[in-house]
This record gives sequence, structure tokens and C-alpha cells, in this order.
Amino acid sequence: MRRLRMMTFLTALPLIFLFASASFAQAQMPDQPDMAVDAPTRSAIIDNAIKLLNESYIFPETAAKMEKALRDHQANKDYDGITSSAKFATTLTEHLQAISHDKHLRVRYIAETVPPENATHEPSPEEIAHFRQMVRETNCGFERAERLPGNIGYLDLRGFNPAEFCADTATAAMNFLSNSDALIIDIRHNGGGDPAMVALITSYLYDAEPVHLNDLYFRTDNSTHQWWTLPYVPGKRLGQARPVYVLTSNRTFSAAEEFTYNLKNLKRATIVGEVTGGGANPGGMRRLSDHFAVFIPTGRAINPITKTNWEGTGVKPDVEVPADNALKVAQISALKKVLETADNPVRKAAINRELDKLQKDLDSGK
Repeated sequence: MRRLRMMTFLTALPLIFLFASASFAQAQMPDQPDMAVDAPTRSAIIDNAIKLLNESYIFPETAAKMEKALRDHQANKDYDGITSSAKFATTLTEHLQAISHDKHLRVRYIAETVPPENATHEPSPEEIAHFRQMVRETNCGFERAERLPGNIGYLDLRGFNPAEFCADTATAAMNFLSNSDALIIDIRHNGGGDPAMVALITSYLYDAEPVHLNDLYFRTDNSTHQWWTLPYVPGKRLGQARPVYVLTSNRTFSAAEEFTYNLKNLKRATIVGEVTGGGANPGGMRRLSDHFAVFIPTGRAINPITKTNWEGTGVKPDVEVPADNALKVAQISALKKVLETADNPVRKAAINRELDKLQKDLDSGK
């Protein structure tokens, strides 16, 4: 079985991981000094990038097209005037994405020295320790877990960090929410992460019988890894009877999109918000030089229902509204669902008051 690789930023360099985060895939690292890049370095970086793409990019024919594009740019001397490392990385990314249209594929300039790769391209013990500290400081991405009026559970999840480090935090959050009459999971600010965490959290939304969620195919070893809900989870499950809502934005990316796509196609959740970012090709970070690296997607997601994925298209919500309005829209829908089965007059009156308040806030743009 393929060992899962973690998602992180170590100093300025991400470790190898399956699903990249949106912040990694869509932007350069901020607040780092630029440095000059000379012609021999530019040439070596291009040569190394082409070699790695041809060896492992998920679509070999696209890798060949990207090689031709980079060589054409070299022949046209399009890189000769670039002396900024940050600008060179951005330009290479633009040229590669112009061919691949792959939002995960990105060349990165890193001011810190990029450590040499080991034979397996796995993180070192020091990198793992640094990552553990980082996820602890962000509470594994679990920003908020609370009970909203009407006994609606709310989870603000900012990242699907590795289950091997964060399962206890996930368990605590999901158990706290297990008595909710409906659950809202907010991933509007979630850039991705670990499919094992996707499977763990999803398992709390189902009963014990395993449900097939997603497959990941990898070109590098011609392997397919299946992801299913777990037959056992610590504590209580929400189960399949209670409504679930997932909030999305155009920043929802990668593994967060997998979570959304899985639940939408399984008809387990109502998706509310904006079309997601559109990155479905997992892979890993590879070293190009002392100060350059490239994230190369080596795999693709294959949904067992649709037989395809969300690459380039994103996941379309069931209820498409601006991301800023998504929470109130989901709350209103959830409260209406709860109201259908509520039999206590006092509770029904309280729910109706909350519905009126939320609707007025929504109508007034609050």
C-alpha cells in the first residue's frame, strides 16, 4: 500500500505530499528575499524540470508537449532577460500551466536552501518533527467546532492535515458535534491535504458499513489506491440520517474538493457556496536546484460513481451563492429540516425566531 505523504511547508519548502494546498498551488511564498538567477542555473532548472515531468507527470503526452513549449521559449530567448529567481519561477509556471492547465503544477523559488532528496523522496525525521509542531500550532486545521442555534453543528475546517498526526483532534471535534440535528462543514478556506483525513471525517457521516469514496491512480508505479469510509471510528457517528451541508468557495481546493465531490456524488451532503478551485491531480514536491522546486502531479483522482474527477472544472454547488452568504443560507436550510421533525412547541417557536433573524440578515446583506 502506498504510504501517505504529508502536506506542509517546511521553512519555505513543502514536503512531498499527495494533495497540494491552494496556497501552495496558486501563489509564491510571501516575505522571502529574492535572489539573482544566471543563465547556467536557468538552463539546469529547465533541464531538470523536463526530466522529472517526462518521468512522472500523470499524462506523458502532456509532459512531452510541455517539454516542447519550454524548449521553444528557450530557443526564442524568452528567459534570457530574467534575472530574478521569483520571476523565473513564476514564468516557468505560467508556461507549464499554459499547456497542462494543471493548477497543482508549479515551479517554486525558495530562499532557504532546498535540502537534497533521499532515495525515496520522503521527509527527514527533522522535517517531520517540524511539521508536527506546525500542525499543533494550527490545531490541525480545526478552527472552530460549535453548536449553533437550533442544535445545528458547525465545523470550520481549514485543512485536511495528516490523519496519522491529527486523528485525535478530528475525533474530538466530530464527537463534540455528534448530537447535532444537522451539521454544517465549512471548507471555504480549506486548501487541501491528506485523503486519509478526508476518509476519517467522512466516516463519521456514515454508519459502520464501508462506503467507497474515491480512487487515486499513480503513473509512477501504475498503482491505484482505493479510499473507503472506516468500519470503526472512536466515539459516536453522526450517521446517515441527519442532514449535512458543505460550504465552499473558489479557494476550496484539492483534497477539500475531493471531500466535496465525494459527498455530492454520494448524495450525502448539500453543497452550498461557490464553484471550487479545480485541482484533482495529486503528486509531490521535487527538488530542481538549491533554490528551486516543482510540484509534479503524478496521479489522478477517479470517483467510483462518475469515473472522472473535478480537475479543471471544480465542484459545482447544489446551491450556488456567494461564499460570504453560504453559512446563513445553509443555516436556514438546516433549520427548516429540523423544524420538519420538531414536536416541542417551545423549540419550534425558537427555531422560527432564528429563521426570521437569519433571513432578515441575509436580505439586508449582514
